[in-house]
Amino acid sequence: MPNFSAKKVAFFWFLWAFTFQVAKAQGQNTLAQKADSLFDAGKPAQAYQLYKRVLGQGQASPQMLLRLAAVQESRDQYPSALYYLNLYQAHYPSTAVWRKMTELAVTHRLTGYPSTWRQQVALTFRRYYPTVLQSLLGVAVAAGTLLVLRRRGAARGWWLLYGVYLVLVGAFLNVFDTPATGLVCQPRAVLMTAPSAGASWLSTAAAGDRLLVQGQEDIWFRVLWRGRTAYIRQHDLVLIN
Repeated sequence: MPNFSAKKVAFFWFLWAFTFQVAKAQGQNTLAQKADSLFDAGKPAQAYQLYKRVLGQGQASPQMLLRLAAVQESRDQYPSALYYLNLYQAHYPSTAVWRKMTELAVTHRLTGYPSTWRQQVALTFRRYYPTVLQSLLGVAVAAGTLLVLRRRGAARGWWLLYGVYLVLVGAFLNVFDTPATGLVCQPRAVLMTAPSAGASWLSTAAAGDRLLVQGQEDIWFRVLWRGRTAYIRQHDLVLIN
């Protein structure tokens, strides 16, 4: 019987896992390419089904999300179209896409799509937030490495300054992080004043309404509804980010 060492076994497992991931990625790329060909050939319905499969596998390009939204809008499935546009907006903030979302919201009288200068500023900030955060963390790592290498010669003041910098980076990360949002996925979803079926009725949300999610309590999401705290059942809301 062959005697395989632990290193050889580990190597073969690593090789198998790597090959599997490569094959999986190639399969997803082939599926996406086939969907693109169908869409370009004027067969959006067939392309839509393939795009959904690719999205279900955790792969989504900006073009794919916009095409999914376009197909659903052409079918007058505006809540579904807004879902894909919200996914796009969560990963690729865009003023033009937000404008399209607000147009759909106005047409169908939906809540949660403000068209104000504050929203434009927020979109601009979200667009550059990852880059700014990456730069701040890069400086923190570089400065920390330098202080460790020169720990004997570094004055206590430099360590104190570095600690203050880390606190400020942490504050930036927590204060300016993108708030969680959810999309109402059921028509006439009930909003309550407390996380209980016996609580007072507050209002009714329409499919496609966009809500800021503040937390979760049992089977309820705590959301912000027109400036007030409300509660909606989990199955009535799809989380975007």
